[in-house]
Amino acid sequence: MAKIVPFKAVRPTRDKVCLVTCRSYDEYVNAELAAQLDFNPLSFLHILKPAYTNQESVSFEKRYKQVSQKYQEFKNEIILVKDRKPAIYIHKIVNKTQSYTGIIVGTSVEDYRNNIIKKHEGIIAFRVRLLKEYMKYSEFNTEPVLMTYPVNKSIENWLYNCTQKLADFEFSTTKKETHYLWKIDDALEIDWIQNIFKKTENLYIADGHHRTEAIKLLSEENDNSENTAKNYILSYLISENNVKIYEYNRLVKDLNGLSKENFIKELNKNFILKNWKQKPFQPSQKFQIGMYLDNEFYSLELKTEKFTFKNALDCLDTQILYEKVLLPILDIEDLRNDERIEYISGKQSIIEIKQRIDDGEFQVGFLMFPSNINEIKDLADSNLIMPPKSTYIEPKFRNGLVIYEL
Repeated sequence: MAKIVPFKAVRPTRDKVCLVTCRSYDEYVNAELAAQLDFNPLSFLHILKPAYTNQESVSFEKRYKQVSQKYQEFKNEIILVKDRKPAIYIHKIVNKTQSYTGIIVGTSVEDYRNNIIKKHEGIIAFRVRLLKEYMKYSEFNTEPVLMTYPVNKSIENWLYNCTQKLADFEFSTTKKETHYLWKIDDALEIDWIQNIFKKTENLYIADGHHRTEAIKLLSEENDNSENTAKNYILSYLISENNVKIYEYNRLVKDLNGLSKENFIKELNKNFILKNWKQKPFQPSQKFQIGMYLDNEFYSLELKTEKFTFKNALDCLDTQILYEKVLLPILDIEDLRNDERIEYISGKQSIIEIKQRIDDGEFQVGFLMFPSNINEIKDLADSNLIMPPKSTYIEPKFRNGLVIYEL
């Protein structure tokens, strides 16, 4: 029984949307960020980094208040405008290989507390507190939490029919994506889709665990009973068959004092190794891991007959790599904070991994087979947590397109 609600979004005006919206702040390299801030006065980045003009170094609290002030300036200048009626929003993202279509709504904090909205990732308490304080002072959220729902033919047909109409927004980005947005404010349509989701047993967080937890904390601190906005999470609901899940590959700086020969000897205890020489190898199935070491590619096939898998976590490839290689052989215990390990998403070329090892920055790389949505759901249903950096999931959203005021 998942509860969803419409809301009055704040959005850029139609003529400015392509100039206002931006990628997540962390995705920009310094030169690109500087160019956006120097030459595009309408970019939402000016709200996210309001101290840029004066190159200030400020406290978190002061920065968050500056974010709120800059946001109000954008509203005062009619760059951003609040919708008059509560609505839900259909957002379609098209790139050269994939198309994503989902529904932007408010989902219930209470559903999250009651495990109707399920999670599969661990969180860092400090990061959650920072996000909570950020939203407390800025009083808005513009990054929807990505949640999946089971394949539903009724929703699929409804989305198809809605997206045949002229979009409220249509614009392209420098990343060669085209974005479409439709506003649905008809009360009967909203009631219909709410009833569909009332029959949905669970929603699954695909991306945005820290934001979800931060909103929960913000809701618990809310002492204004008239402010119900803090009881809901800005969410992008998408069919579970319409997400793209990439792996995160691992780079390790050393072999923990082992020679190449002894390292391979240790690996042979739990894996069947094949040397592919200079031929690039990427895993094509579960229980298979690729490795690049000393200018050569290897395949590592788990000797599954040696193991008993007790739960969904035990048979996860990233957990197997951790338990059989990273921890016992390479002595990497803390996957989040150990400086000897780094992660590269599967969107990036295997050549980059090879290059960074050949250059001596790292000694060995591990290439993973991507998880699937059923593995994620099995973990969430069992209240189990994936190892850090197990999945890189798309779609990703642009800041400033749909803003939820708190």
